[in-house]
Amino acid sequence: MNAVLLPILPPLIAALAVLLLRRGSAVLALAGATLNLAGSLWLIARVVDVQTETLLLPGLPDMPLRLVAGPMTSLLTVAVATVATFVLIYAVGYMKRESGQARFYAVMSLFLAAMQALVLAGDWILLLASWELISLCSYLLIGFWFQRPEAANAATRAFLYTRSADLGLYVAIFILIGSAGTSEIAASLEADAGAPTIAGLLLLLAAMGKSAQVPLQDWLMRAMAGPTPVSALLHSATLVAAGAILLIRSAPLLTPEALFAVGLVGGITTVAAGVIALAERDLKRVLAASTASQYGLMLIAVGAGVPLAALLHLLAHAAIKSTLFLAAGDFQHAREGTGFDQLKGVGRARPWSFGGFALAAMALAGIPPLSGFFSKDAVIAAALSAPGAVLLGALALVGTLLTGAYMARALRVLWQGSGDTRPVEGTGWMRAGIWGLAIPAAVLGLAFGPLEKMLDLAAPETAGIVVIVLGLVAALGGLALGWLVPAQRLLGPAHQWAESGLVVAGGLTAWVGRPAMAVAGGCNRLENHLYAAALGIGDAALSIARGGERLEKRLYQDVLGVGRANLAVGRWVRGGDERGIDGLIFALVAAVQALGARARSLQSGMIHHSLAISAVAIAVLFVVILFSASLSF
Repeated sequence: MNAVLLPILPPLIAALAVLLLRRGSAVLALAGATLNLAGSLWLIARVVDVQTETLLLPGLPDMPLRLVAGPMTSLLTVAVATVATFVLIYAVGYMKRESGQARFYAVMSLFLAAMQALVLAGDWILLLASWELISLCSYLLIGFWFQRPEAANAATRAFLYTRSADLGLYVAIFILIGSAGTSEIAASLEADAGAPTIAGLLLLLAAMGKSAQVPLQDWLMRAMAGPTPVSALLHSATLVAAGAILLIRSAPLLTPEALFAVGLVGGITTVAAGVIALAERDLKRVLAASTASQYGLMLIAVGAGVPLAALLHLLAHAAIKSTLFLAAGDFQHAREGTGFDQLKGVGRARPWSFGGFALAAMALAGIPPLSGFFSKDAVIAAALSAPGAVLLGALALVGTLLTGAYMARALRVLWQGSGDTRPVEGTGWMRAGIWGLAIPAAVLGLAFGPLEKMLDLAAPETAGIVVIVLGLVAALGGLALGWLVPAQRLLGPAHQWAESGLVVAGGLTAWVGRPAMAVAGGCNRLENHLYAAALGIGDAALSIARGGERLEKRLYQDVLGVGRANLAVGRWVRGGDERGIDGLIFALVAAVQALGARARSLQSGMIHHSLAISAVAIAVLFVVILFSASLSF
């Protein structure tokens, strides 16, 4: 078997097994994820030696589907597999008393397989198919508790916003394949595309939808209606990461104009989402807004022309953010909610979970020697070395400061207050999942040096002392402000606006959501009218058919009557024939036979009889002659 299939097949087989067997779902899903991790590690070990693994699959004419594992894509498969494995370990405890576990684990496994296929896709058609599949899985997982109105609404909103932005990916792929004459990603990026700026901007639009960049960030915070393991996987290494991965892989195509747009969108998002996170009063929504902000930092690095810095921050963020979400889920079970009012002091009662959360929070803020410190320094160094250094550098530093502020605020709420809580089932599984990801979140930065050599990508200029100081001051300053100063004072008059999600003129709900739903409602009404018309036509046809059936019955009765009359005539004719003609013929035959019998009796063969008869006959003849002669006289 080609090694490039090893990260994809185990979770795909696990999903099918769960759907077929409908029992042992957690064990099957966990086995698929573990084998997926082992396959990813085996793949990256092979890639380090041979540099690439390729598998061609049947596809369109002259456009085969490709799975390609290079240094970057194989590294991403390991990141996805690691996060997914520990999230599923955590889910065993978290979902212990939930119904619908077969559905949950089947979709989670399919989600993992689809994300691995997207990462390893070597052609645009396979990438697009995987992109669509992760969208479907995210819709099903966000709406897992579909009985709850907020979950159904969140799933619909996520589907609507991301699908609208996905139009950019479709058109961009059409342009790239049409210009390059091939669907192979590497070849199309190297070819002289006919409209590279337009294609780059369209790819940016698709990434904005998936990675929740301004103004499409609202759906991500509402996606918290799904189970916590879903949020952890969604925000760290799968759906939301897909947008950033798309731009990182497409970086060679991006023109200076497209790069500036990417950096600007990322910079605005990292600040705007950071402000929203600071104003939030629900822990999971804080983390969701933080996800959009951190992916904004990655887009800054891509826009600065240093995709390696974005990739390093993506790897660090995957471990950090999944740890934060898993710990938040433990707090949620302990206090039956994630609102700040409900979570006050829960960290004192759940020290193991709080320890993992605090470690990940410090890493996300950029405190050395944790992984976030190294990745954020790389992003800041890239921003300060870009053509628009003043703007991008300032936005990156403000985003870093806001990260420290909202994480410190969350830590203060979790630590200060009453430590009362209720027992949580499945704590062992949940704790294993949290710390399985908290450790990489702490130490991953130490591996960045070897990873840079393996990836062979353009690295940012070495972070000088100025960059390190600026990043550290922003991180520590943000932590101090978030711990000491209430959010209302920090944001001032903008606090209420930030609480509403920085909505302008009703936001996308007014400009996209409601119009789209109105169009959908109109289509639904049109469909109902067409259905009613078709139903009326069907009723008319049925009436005609019934009338035809009645006419047919009448004709049948008439034909039956004629048949019966003919049968009666036939019977009468048959009776007359048998009793009349046949009787007369039979009587004549009998008379002839009797006459013959009598005539035969005269022929006895005796001479005296014959002479007597002759004498009588002569006498009779003589009398007749005499009588006739007397009449003549």
